[in-house]
Amino acid sequence: MNAAVQDREEFRVSADVLHDFEAACRLEWLETNGIGGLASSSVICANTRRYHSLLTVTTPTHGRLVLLNKLEDVLHVRGVAYPLSCNRYPGTVYPQGHLLLDEFQARPAPTWHFHLGPVRLTKRLALAQGADTVAVEYTLSGDAEAALLELHPLLSFRDHHSLTHENQDAALDLEVGGDELTVRLYPGLPVLRFAHFDAFGPVPDWYRHFEYAVEQYRGLDYREDLFCPGALTLRLKAGQRAGVVATIEEGDPPLAADIVAAEVERKQRLVSTSPVDAPLGRALTVAADQFVVRLHGKRTTILAGHHWFTDWGRDTMISLPGLCLATGRHREAREILAAFAGLCDGGMIPNRLPEADQAPDYNTVDASLWMFAAVHEFVQATGDLQFVREKLWDCLRSIIDGYRFGTRYRIHQDADGLVLAGEADTQLTWMDAKVGGWVVTPRPGKAVEICALWYNALRTTEDLAVRLGSVSLAGLGKQAEQTRAAFNEAFWNAGTGCLYDVIRNGERDPAIRPNQLLAISLPYPVLDEARWQSVLDVCERELLTPVGLRSLSPSDPAYRGHYGGDQWQRDGAYHQGTVWGWLLGPFLSAYLKVYRDAGRERARELLRGLEDHLHDAGLGTISEIFDGDPPHPPRGCVAQAWSVAEALRVLAELQ
Repeated sequence: MNAAVQDREEFRVSADVLHDFEAACRLEWLETNGIGGLASSSVICANTRRYHSLLTVTTPTHGRLVLLNKLEDVLHVRGVAYPLSCNRYPGTVYPQGHLLLDEFQARPAPTWHFHLGPVRLTKRLALAQGADTVAVEYTLSGDAEAALLELHPLLSFRDHHSLTHENQDAALDLEVGGDELTVRLYPGLPVLRFAHFDAFGPVPDWYRHFEYAVEQYRGLDYREDLFCPGALTLRLKAGQRAGVVATIEEGDPPLAADIVAAEVERKQRLVSTSPVDAPLGRALTVAADQFVVRLHGKRTTILAGHHWFTDWGRDTMISLPGLCLATGRHREAREILAAFAGLCDGGMIPNRLPEADQAPDYNTVDASLWMFAAVHEFVQATGDLQFVREKLWDCLRSIIDGYRFGTRYRIHQDADGLVLAGEADTQLTWMDAKVGGWVVTPRPGKAVEICALWYNALRTTEDLAVRLGSVSLAGLGKQAEQTRAAFNEAFWNAGTGCLYDVIRNGERDPAIRPNQLLAISLPYPVLDEARWQSVLDVCERELLTPVGLRSLSPSDPAYRGHYGGDQWQRDGAYHQGTVWGWLLGPFLSAYLKVYRDAGRERARELLRGLEDHLHDAGLGTISEIFDGDPPHPPRGCVAQAWSVAEALRVLAELQ
């Protein structure tokens, strides 16, 4: 655990790290609003990513837009100005407000404690749930009766993947009335309103050459210019709260204090829904909430990761048991399953749903099969067969027919009962990195986890057919047995004591990868039980790390132990050794099947690496990936749905 993060549930960061600019920039906070919007930055509010902002919104027309990148805040007290913010510019850090911080805490709301000569200042931030509104609240204390706070909003009004540079198209269209400021920066984009300040002075200008260190590390453009319309001022009185609100919503904006209080209360209620009354369970329950969203008032879904992923069918189905079922969010689980079932087409659910109103992508072989695992867990948790009958059954039957008789991308059941999919230039499994024409991890043919998922789908459908009285599908058991026999014959590698990864054109790929764990971990395991422990032992020896499983054994010549550099370098390592946190879920489910009650304490120990990680990158959440080589620094998304979900699911299973 990062020694500077003192509290295991509030995620407090001490002054010694806050005063170390580089160390502080490696710790991030994240807040979400339940409708696809977010606020996020480093713990000292020096933005290190293009995705960092105080208000990013999701729109049906433009997708995700970064509106308010940050507030440059300066406290004036007794004739002394204290700049509270900090930024990286070429060759320098300015201002250096991080040196005035005593402490930061991430939960229940991001909070900064400043020590400014004779006074103390507490700053707190919250997003309003269900609204694109951010509140920043300040409280003055110490040896001063009053002070003046000056706030400079820095704006970009851009797609969250892009960067802004000084331009003539930014129109200074301002309206000031009472304690409200309305900013229209570009035609056709949302209008941003600021409220509850005491005065505004229009001083339009560009702040130039912000540098984002994470983007530079990723080999991408990393410098940005931001537009400032002027200065908002707040008069602070000792012991009293004052704050500013920024929103794109219509109507009278709530007070900052009310937004903050409501969000703190909501987080406390979330904690009470944790399936495990322990620090890890409570922290992950709050983290889980950040991925479950209702987009555009139309559909409930799961965002695969923050800051940049949309909703993916595969990630959603893997994540649903941990995020929704383990936490008792059965209503959201129903809505998510029904939404994807409604998009079933040609025996497939979507791989990816675009941010704006565009057609879904159906280019995956496993998302549809993962749906059966999610439905199995849903029925186990709720017993709601009527919902399955009314909302899901037609989709499930369509998937079975599509995979039996053929659908997109040559996906079909072969004569031996195993599923064959893809061609040389397609990436249909979860190991899908492709740069230009380079398929990094080619897996066309019969992939081990796809065949395991297919067997699980057949058995799940057979069980549901019997319970729902659907005679036409109640006889899938014979076909499932054929698949099981063919699987154990084709995939067992006696030389390594584990499973081949892919079979194509009669050739067997002996690469040791974690995909084989699904042959044990799924509700209906396809692998003969006598072989479980051998597979588990190989995966533990070759792939297991404290924060997840490597995607490829280090003994393989294709192994890449470091994830970094430009897109070619990063994608070249993405599934070639990089550690994935979500894979600890299948590993521990398989482990508990092998060792049963005797393995519970070891399983708890194996989760402690992820518990420590909650304090090392995105505070209170789990990253997407880690380097394959020790000490396994976190990479990729700072918060990943299936990483959080699988840890929470297994934790609930252990409980």
